[in-house]
Amino acid sequence: MKRLYYILALTSILIAPLSLYAQEEGNDNQERRSPRARTGGRESDKKESGLPELTIRAQDMNERMTQEIGNARWMRVIYRQVDLNKEQNAPLYYPVRPLNGSMNLFSTIFQLMSENKLEAYRYEDGFEAFDEEHLINFKEDVLDRAYIYYEEIPGQAGGAPSYIINESDIPSGDVMAYYVKEAWYFDQNNSVFDVKTLAICPILTVSGDLGEQTTPLFWIPYENIRPYITNSRIMTSNINNAKTFTIDDYFRRRMFEGEIIKTENLMNRTLRQMYPEPDSLMLAQKEIEKQLETFQQSLYWQPDTTQVANTKESKKAAKSSRVTKTASTKTTKATKQPKVSTPKAENSAPVRSVRKRR
Repeated sequence: MKRLYYILALTSILIAPLSLYAQEEGNDNQERRSPRARTGGRESDKKESGLPELTIRAQDMNERMTQEIGNARWMRVIYRQVDLNKEQNAPLYYPVRPLNGSMNLFSTIFQLMSENKLEAYRYEDGFEAFDEEHLINFKEDVLDRAYIYYEEIPGQAGGAPSYIINESDIPSGDVMAYYVKEAWYFDQNNSVFDVKTLAICPILTVSGDLGEQTTPLFWIPYENIRPYITNSRIMTSNINNAKTFTIDDYFRRRMFEGEIIKTENLMNRTLRQMYPEPDSLMLAQKEIEKQLETFQQSLYWQPDTTQVANTKESKKAAKSSRVTKTASTKTTKATKQPKVSTPKAENSAPVRSVRKRR
């Protein structure tokens, strides 16, 4: 009896782990096949803003599109102010609120900063410094300073926290202009004359009792935001509503219209400081644009204008002589006497001899 009891006890001990393993395997299979589990996994991978993650391919493409200006033998740094009230610059402003998966430039910047995907640097009057010392704190320098409501989410593994902001609380409608820093350069080694966008700075416009007040917010190196805006398509025409261009195309092809407010100079002065009068300021801006165009044209060989004029005159003279010769030939042919044909001889009737027949 005791032996039978020991046998049953030993059998139950051996069978119990097998049943538990089978039960766990069944639960795993059920969890894999469950539609709810699959749906929950996908939802957890979604991001709050809907912006795509920066893939390795996007990073590699960004590195290949980076323009190296370290070997440039000639370079001029230009600061422009892009007014979004102008129709040509409207693609950077609309839609003011995210619509059907589309958002304007500032909404994209704001969402990236709230998810710790993009770093911005403090705006300093007169210079820009893109180092750790001038990094801004998104919570203190942006959210708290602008009194924007947010929900803070602690970071994973002690990382930086992220923030959830309602789309209606993003002040994208108040950003009415941008500062654009660009470099016009000539690389003699590659024989390339091009323009590189270095950084952008959104400008917040607030209307109050004292009128409109503009506040530059922060600087963002363009190469840091370019991987995220290469797929942000925008509408650039009121006639063709197809979104055929991206925000990166808009900057790279220089489709915007911006007036020059400063050029990098030894005294670090703006054009308004050097030319306080509006007329003189406008003339200075046109002169700088002309200098850039003249330098670009001077890089390529152009024929002498006198030789071009002489060549044109000789071509005109040759053409006029050909026309005169053709006209005289036609006149000669017209005055030439027509050829008179001689009349043919008429055929006479046959002659018969008439003899008296005897």
